[in-house]
Amino acid sequence: MDEKSDLSVGEMYRQRGLASRVGFGTHPALLIIDFIKAFTSPSSPLGSNLDAEVAATSRLLELMRARQFAVHYTTTAYEDGYADAGVFIKKVPSLKVLRLGDSMTQIDARLQPRSGELVWCKKYASAFFGTALAASLTASQVDTLLITGCTTSGCVRASAVDSCQHGFRTIVVREAVGDRAHAPHEANLFDIDSKYGDVVGINDALDYLRLVGGQ
Repeated sequence: MDEKSDLSVGEMYRQRGLASRVGFGTHPALLIIDFIKAFTSPSSPLGSNLDAEVAATSRLLELMRARQFAVHYTTTAYEDGYADAGVFIKKVPSLKVLRLGDSMTQIDARLQPRSGELVWCKKYASAFFGTALAASLTASQVDTLLITGCTTSGCVRASAVDSCQHGFRTIVVREAVGDRAHAPHEANLFDIDSKYGDVVGINDALDYLRLVGGQ
């Protein structure tokens, strides 16, 4: 970037053809990424206070269920010995708290899945990598994927990129995603909004869900 420019980064991006809008489609699904005890409990080495983000997700979840739209969750969990964690666990040793069957890998009770809501167990950052999530969404004719969860700079970002690459209108709900630090959270929201999907406020997302389908 030209450091002498008086343009803001956002203005510069828009002038160069970035940060357009993908908009909402007609068949939404909600993806709740890794709102599990290991991430929503501040006592966990992976955790932070995500109470506000969980509460925002709960509002979306309530409306998704009322409108009978699809809801998908992810958790991350590894076998004993962590052979299925590859080099990821070498980079992030605190992932060792995510053992299959351990309570730390369970969905936060405030967002408890219901019958028919799928929980995908992943091993890496993206909800799509190594899972059948894309196939399930496609089979259900989903065209718009609303993303909530954590962390913004990790699993949310990776899933948003893959969502775009799989052809879904990717919508990240700002108030419903969180990170353990503010700077990476904001930087990744900016980048997602510039290149891979739309970052929207929760009220816009709720308004869309109330109106989509004309019911």
